[in-house]
Amino acid sequence: MPSLKDIRRRITSVRKTQQITRAMRMVSAAKLRRAQDAIESARPYADRMRDTVAELAASPLDAAQPLLTARDPVRRVDFLVVTSDRGLCGAFNMNVAKLAEAEIAAREASVESVGLLLVGTKGADYFRRRRNRQIVRVVPGLGRVEYEHAVRIAAFASERFLSGQCDELVLIHSVFVSTLSQRPQSERLLPFGAPTAAAPAPKAPLTTEPTADRLLGVLLPKALQVEIFRALLDNQAGEHAARMTAMESATRNTDEMIGALSLQYNRARQAAITKELVEIVSGAEAL
Repeated sequence: MPSLKDIRRRITSVRKTQQITRAMRMVSAAKLRRAQDAIESARPYADRMRDTVAELAASPLDAAQPLLTARDPVRRVDFLVVTSDRGLCGAFNMNVAKLAEAEIAAREASVESVGLLLVGTKGADYFRRRRNRQIVRVVPGLGRVEYEHAVRIAAFASERFLSGQCDELVLIHSVFVSTLSQRPQSERLLPFGAPTAAAPAPKAPLTTEPTADRLLGVLLPKALQVEIFRALLDNQAGEHAARMTAMESATRNTDEMIGALSLQYNRARQAAITKELVEIVSGAEAL
């Protein structure tokens, strides 16, 4: 049975841990408010950009757009996996990594090679432990997400696609739904915005100035940047929400541990006092 000194030491240690988890929860809550405002502001712009590209791609084009052209067969696939740089956020990063593993396993049999573009230290650490994975590039230490980050990542990914080093680019990231819900998601980025049969047709013929080809030449690289930027913002908001939830749960657990240890301490102290009284009474009776 632990001594009173050992129990007091454990209570002190748990209380210090509780101070850390409470402070981390408050910091994550403050960061979450900014990150949530950022992703909610970016989503309407990204949705409208996607709709505009789809409308232009559905109109007759004079020249093929490389970023819209699907390749058949698809021999090389790149996966852009977005995770965080820090831990202590529950299963946030592991859920994204598991989805990436499932998507890769589903494609490996039908393609020649799979490349990984990893954003975030946690995803890089996860896939480095799996030596059969080809890591093309790692982008760590983004900190607070800026649009320039998406520009650099989009430039590298589109260069690989245009040069033929990959035939398809798949984005895997976590979508911020609410403070308590972050959903891992997979979507094809390149070829970008290829029109589908389910896409609604324009209500009236579009007249563009300049031509749709020239507009797409400008909008497609921009749309790719916006999609990646939205994924980074989603990941940032989801990370802070997951960490806030995890730290809140950890703080509640420390409260329960402190209560249990305090009860154990009081019982041990009462037992020690009772033992001393028994010894005193026994000694008095012996005299």
